[in-house]
Amino acid sequence: QVQLVESGGGLVQAGGSLRLSCAHSGRTFTNYAMGWFRQAPGKEREFVAAIDMSGDRTYYADSVKGRFTISRDNHKNTVYLQMDSLKSEDTAVYYCAADRGYGSSWYSRYSLTSEYNYWGQGTQVTVAS
Repeated sequence: QVQLVESGGGLVQAGGSLRLSCAHSGRTFTNYAMGWFRQAPGKEREFVAAIDMSGDRTYYADSVKGRFTISRDNHKNTVYLQMDSLKSEDTAVYYCAADRGYGSSWYSRYSLTSEYNYWGQGTQVTVAS
């Protein structure tokens, strides 16, 4: 089993920055593609960013492109989400997710919640305007 533990959420003013971390344990980290999703009250969970197993390829939702950066440290078994120029509409619970990658299908399915096998408990991000 894979365990994912997010941290780094909190309250920040609009225009500020936060860095979320997600610690992965239980299986070999480099066998997993990783994603960040978020869910605001009354809304469905939505894709934010994803990174492949090697860290060579990253993908972003249009709403965060140019403001958020996903990265991973395969020595620390951790994936990060650097969030800059935060807006009130970024307020949500942010979830880390792991996908046991087989073949190349992930590269066309990385934005789908159904693609991911494991999820963290979430961390709240609140952006005050």
